[in-house]
Amino acid sequence: MSNKTISTNVPLYDRDLSWLSFNYRVLCMAKSEEVPLYERIKFLSIFSSNLDEFFRVRMPAVLAVNKLLHRNPDAAGEDILSQDTLPAIQQEINRQLGEFGRTLTGQLLPALRSYNIHLYYNEPLHTLHLEHLREYFLTKVLSFLQPLWLRKKKPEEVFLENNQLYLVVSLTEDTAPDMQQYALVNIPSASLPRFIELPPLDNVYYIAMLDDVIRENVGFLFPGYTVTGCYSIKITRDAETDMNELASDILEQVETMIQKRELGIPTRFLYDATMPLALQKLLAVYFHILPEEMVEGGRYHNLKDLNDLPMPVKSPAFSYPKQSSIQVPALENVPRLLDEVAKRDILLHAPYQRYDYILRFFNEAAVDPAVQEIYITLYRIASSSQIANALISAARNGKQVTVFVELKARFDEANNIRWAKKMKAAGVKIIYSIPGLKVHAKIALVKRRRGYQWDYSGLMATGNFNESTARFYTDHVMMTAHPGITQELELLFLYLQAREQPVKYKFLTFQHLLVAQFNLMDRFKELINREIENARAGKPAKIIIKLNNLQEKEMIASLYTASQEGVKIDLIARSICCLVPEQPESSNIRVRRIVDRYLEHARVFIFHNNGNEEVYMGSADWMNRNLHRRIEVCFPVYDPQLQAQLKEIIRLQLADNTNAVKLDAEIRNIEIVPEEGAPRVNAQQAIYQYIQSL
Repeated sequence: MSNKTISTNVPLYDRDLSWLSFNYRVLCMAKSEEVPLYERIKFLSIFSSNLDEFFRVRMPAVLAVNKLLHRNPDAAGEDILSQDTLPAIQQEINRQLGEFGRTLTGQLLPALRSYNIHLYYNEPLHTLHLEHLREYFLTKVLSFLQPLWLRKKKPEEVFLENNQLYLVVSLTEDTAPDMQQYALVNIPSASLPRFIELPPLDNVYYIAMLDDVIRENVGFLFPGYTVTGCYSIKITRDAETDMNELASDILEQVETMIQKRELGIPTRFLYDATMPLALQKLLAVYFHILPEEMVEGGRYHNLKDLNDLPMPVKSPAFSYPKQSSIQVPALENVPRLLDEVAKRDILLHAPYQRYDYILRFFNEAAVDPAVQEIYITLYRIASSSQIANALISAARNGKQVTVFVELKARFDEANNIRWAKKMKAAGVKIIYSIPGLKVHAKIALVKRRRGYQWDYSGLMATGNFNESTARFYTDHVMMTAHPGITQELELLFLYLQAREQPVKYKFLTFQHLLVAQFNLMDRFKELINREIENARAGKPAKIIIKLNNLQEKEMIASLYTASQEGVKIDLIARSICCLVPEQPESSNIRVRRIVDRYLEHARVFIFHNNGNEEVYMGSADWMNRNLHRRIEVCFPVYDPQLQAQLKEIIRLQLADNTNAVKLDAEIRNIEIVPEEGAPRVNAQQAIYQYIQSL
């Protein structure tokens, strides 16, 4: 792997190669014998799902730029990929897929067999199971199959659905055995289980894949023909639909674009490696697939479905020990949560603590007679959202409810639209997306009328208001009645309702909140520069930043400058990291990555400030899209006790030497080896124990 340099002569690592480094770390969790068996299988599933999304979202840009550079090599600039990028990406993906296959077949399938669980995988089925599977095929599967002769259809009449599974069947007619013909058969894994449990044999539990059920019985679909080959294929299509120029009728346009997304151009044609070369070429011509889009694979695709692998044998060794969400004693017996928020700031840590307190915040607001107005931004709504239902109840109870729904939340647009229509029908005021901007902020505001006065309660988070993802995403949520913060939240909601571009909206100044498009980048640069000035003055200077992705070159340049001036910087970057450690410019910067049981999702920023530390949390990664094309909100944590909680959590994460790795100059995941005699630290386990003690 290689890095490139931005215009200020600062090293900047390629974002796609950096992301692949993160996904390889996910794969390493599947390889680790310290991870419970079924959790390892789930990490394989996550790796596969992530790679599918990479081909849908990032690969289209890589392919397009590669084509441009072949036409005009001089087009390469500081923000564009080089001609070496596509080969480097393809080489790294192939390397990782090789390890994926060896991990599955060489480690995990044998481990399952040691527990008397046998997943048929690229092997003949036991004769005693064939009759059972034929019955299953005839009664459960057959009605979902739509065989299609390629010779009878023009290419434009055949459409392979995105990321769906197919078999290409080669056949010869019994009356003309020298003439090879081809047919396409769908594998209906969206309608039927991918895995079928079979009757045990000799106390061994067998599981077959739907693919093999169809393979074994595919001849039934073609009477008078002999099956001579059966090869799996899958096509992945471009999902990066441009939604930045949507106008006022955005709801209808987004619904149309969701449909178009599934019709996107191919970015990957995955085929069984045993497929004859002649058939590969035939399919490439038939489906208009370019050579760089042809990807050799195995017998089975969509192995993200491994997440649904049955567990016919129960064992505590299969899964992580159960961790019940921790209660907050101080909140359990309070009569009204909103009254408690009026007294003090409250900080919650998901998934370690119960998310019920967030639900209670909205549930109370929905029925409290004193509550007059509720405002909230929703980016990814849970499919059966209790929060959305509370907002509906609030509107029906006569309260003014204003919800900003981001319709451009990739892959969640349809669900967001469904909820937006349902809330609107109940009387909720729905504000749709701002053209050219995504609203990624996680904020809410409740206004209660007390006589002639108003009480404000604000809720701000590092992650979505989504009780489903809160079970396995680590995030922080703060409730506050701080007058400065809540007044600025109200101003921000007024702006969102105006649906104007930030440059045209001249009425917003923020003293407490950091809001992308208004003051966020400038304020973060000021905080970094203050550490630089302290370092120059010989004072202690330190910055700790935890986020998901770090790409934006101005912010990276600011961190490099701080490092060169002697500021000590600790970064915890879960996924993309374009800052290159172990360079002269980054000699004072350490970069960590944590992949573990829960998905690290919080964004936390700590500035030493000569001992008077300033702590911020928020929704914003330091990516081009977050800082230049979104409305993001970061917010201060003023309460010293809450600051102490966050600092201890971050300290434990920086001390992790179990599932944390450090990144080197090539953005490789380097194991952290504890010093002799030092204890093993698993941050997520230690954080759970710490929060239990609060």
